[in-house]
Amino acid sequence: MTASEPSVYRLRTLPKDLGVALVVAVALGLGWLLMAQTEGRTRAYAEPGGGISLAYPATWIGVDSLQDLLLKVEDPQTAAAFKTTLSVERRDLDPADPPTLQTLLDRRVEERGQIAGYHLLSDGEAILAGQRAILLEYAYVVQPIDTPRRASLPVVVHAREYLVITSDRSYYIALAAPEESFGSASAAFERIVRSIALP
Repeated sequence: MTASEPSVYRLRTLPKDLGVALVVAVALGLGWLLMAQTEGRTRAYAEPGGGISLAYPATWIGVDSLQDLLLKVEDPQTAAAFKTTLSVERRDLDPADPPTLQTLLDRRVEERGQIAGYHLLSDGEAILAGQRAILLEYAYVVQPIDTPRRASLPVVVHAREYLVITSDRSYYIALAAPEESFGSASAAFERIVRSIALP
């Protein structure tokens, strides 16, 4: 074998290597576009009879709730036993004597205080769909698999919730996610919040 043979071999395989690299680059680009398109799709929700409307990720699915909620959806792709959840709750008010946002906040903190491991992280004023609202952030602990003889650790849940008052009703829009998934879930929640329209 002469010294020139390795360089000739490299020259002959160079077009094949470039072709493979090009195919891989195109496949990765198409995969990224497909992922972006899938993650960007949304599903619309509108309260029957007029009221709140919003759009949430199309990959999230509706789930049953023991509470009286307008909407409860979860992200089945959450990498934990507890799935990231979006819930919307409505409570009718007496228009002659509506509560203040501070009253709603105090009641909500008292309600949430009954949850295991509840810890208030922050609260403050915010704007939701052009209206004054309260933004509440808290953490709590759940046991998502509560079945005898099934080993599962409790999950720390990080939640963010908007409280807002309209003319004759109040709304509670909440995101709850496992602590390790809260960053990505929070970004999705902000997109949902931007889509909200109130009556």
